[in-house]
Amino acid sequence: MTTESTSSTTRATFVDQLVVPGDVVVDLSTMTNQTIKLGGGLRQDGDAISVVKAGKFRFSRPNKYWVESSHKRYVPCVEDTVLGIVVDSKADNFLVDIKGPSLAFLPVLAFEGGTRRNIPKFEVGSLLYVRVVTANPRMNPELSCMDATGKAAEFGILKDGYMFECSTGLSRMLLSLPTCPVLESLGKKLSFEIAVGLNGRVWVNADSPSTVIIVSNAIMNSESLSGVQQKIMAEKLLQRIQE
Repeated sequence: MTTESTSSTTRATFVDQLVVPGDVVVDLSTMTNQTIKLGGGLRQDGDAISVVKAGKFRFSRPNKYWVESSHKRYVPCVEDTVLGIVVDSKADNFLVDIKGPSLAFLPVLAFEGGTRRNIPKFEVGSLLYVRVVTANPRMNPELSCMDATGKAAEFGILKDGYMFECSTGLSRMLLSLPTCPVLESLGKKLSFEIAVGLNGRVWVNADSPSTVIIVSNAIMNSESLSGVQQKIMAEKLLQRIQE
């Protein structure tokens, strides 16, 4: 058996399993010519990738690993997409609440084509869909309204709609692939927009207020349900609309 297959087997035994701080889930010394991305809950010590918070060890192709746990407080991680609320504006940046230990800052130039002449104007309370570009325990996180290529993509202000808070575990479930059962079921019958932040915030918008309510309630009720239970719950809610 090769070292690479041994490493793959070791990682596979942890994927989707509960892990606790101290567990070594990846051994980099057995991996050749591979680059991996570490998400929340993991730390690198030399060649060992170890767990720093309890939860489920997750893997998404091609190369990202993280520990999924359900918390109310969000711990910022680079490349996370989050929903932030503007709490203040300064000359060079906006101060944004992302449910983390400290406020994050969004530079006024962190927008596609951003210059001093076209600085965006956000009122206090504005809801933004943003990306975390730096995250250090000793510093305020830095945000951006651009993707890695410098394009605005889907980032920016979210107007109208309804925003509610949930656990970080539910947020990750909503963003999982394939599409989580509750969103798949709702999407077959209803037309709506949704933005999910890994910091435990969800924004829903639709032409009909009743649709916003149905979708929001279905999502909030889905966290403790299995995939089959989510579908049944969503179908019952949809039946009430048709009655």
